[in-house]
Amino acid sequence: MTNIIVAFAKIEEAKSVKNILVKNGFSVTAVCTSGAQALSFADEFHYGVIIAGFRLTDMICVELKNSIPAGFELLVMAPQRLLADVSGTGIMGLAMPLKVHELVSTVGMMSQEIIRRKKKQREMPRVRNAEDEAVIESAKLLLMERNKMTEDEAHRYLLKRSMDNSISLVETAQMLLALG
Repeated sequence: MTNIIVAFAKIEEAKSVKNILVKNGFSVTAVCTSGAQALSFADEFHYGVIIAGFRLTDMICVELKNSIPAGFELLVMAPQRLLADVSGTGIMGLAMPLKVHELVSTVGMMSQEIIRRKKKQREMPRVRNAEDEAVIESAKLLLMERNKMTEDEAHRYLLKRSMDNSISLVETAQMLLALG
């Protein structure tokens, strides 16, 4: 599920957009009237879509775009003449007056893209820092010396213990070194 935050200067507009989205199967996480509120929710939820008007009570959409966390996309609903001002800023725009099917399909597309990006990010291998690598190497050396294992066997042993205990490889190596 993608977090959806609806932010318009007039709460009635925000609630109207929320109702359209809910009727079409989306779950709206928050409704607000200011950019500061939207940013607060965005910081709390880490990823999702912010649907906003061109101007909020405390900022315009370009300022909001420059402040949102990396996991969020911004969809601005405004008259076509105002959308021209945000062209090329990474802001998705929908022209008013609103066509419900355009809103629903655009939010659906944005949500799918966010889910795809999150999945791709999860599948990327973790990059360990030099300190963590040194801890793992030390634990492997200990196993190799004490238990007469090859490096490959020591590594597999650490991986298996890590998976069996549902803890990271680094934590497993640290525990092994602490024990001795």
